[in-house]
Amino acid sequence: MFRKSDFFFLLAVMISFILSAYMWFGLKDREQAIFTAIWVPSILCFGIYFKLTALLGKKP
Repeated sequence: MFRKSDFFFLLAVMISFILSAYMWFGLKDREQAIFTAIWVPSILCFGIYFKLTALLGKKP
């Protein structure tokens, strides 16, 4: 069910989320934290897109 590429996308999402939380709470750099936090849905959307194209057998 899960391929190696799926884990890489999830790992990228987790790293982005943790980095954003660290910048928000640890460094108190609110603007950079918000900028990094908006990567999370973008990475998830790319992951879903590539997963769907692989399941449907189309090339991206």
